[in-house]
Amino acid sequence: MTQDFNDVVYLTEEGLQKIKEELAYLKGAKQEELAIKLQTAIAQGDLKENADYHAAKEEQGFVEGRIKDLEDSLRRAKIIQDVGPADKVRVGHTVTVLELDEGDEYEATYTIVGAHEADPSNGRISNESPIGRALLGAKKGQTVAALTPGGQIQLRVQSIN
Repeated sequence: MTQDFNDVVYLTEEGLQKIKEELAYLKGAKQEELAIKLQTAIAQGDLKENADYHAAKEEQGFVEGRIKDLEDSLRRAKIIQDVGPADKVRVGHTVTVLELDEGDEYEATYTIVGAHEADPSNGRISNESPIGRALLGAKKGQTVAALTPGGQIQLRVQSIN
């Protein structure tokens, strides 16, 4: 079975390690903590109207869901290593763009990463974001359009590293 582009979760080595650490925490210490909360709540009796029990069960559901999400991401993970030549934008590249906005120009630098590692306030944007999608495959000097929640923007690729 071939892996569809949309099924891939792009991660750096650091991102992969963070997911593994979170998964280990959730499967270990967090599940033990929840088991104790449930035991304590059950010992209080009458589970129908026991807020502690219902809160612990709800939290347990969230933790189990997060564990499944992380395990799924690990199964679909593709490590960003050699991103290839900087002739066109790929996941893992750092791109400096000029945002063209009705006569004004703003320079911005983005590193294209997988969704798990996106941190827009620090210039790390997801390959799945509107700007990330628009930049993928673009070459130096090329202008691309990105449809963002704030409207369409034009970006000219200044450099690719």
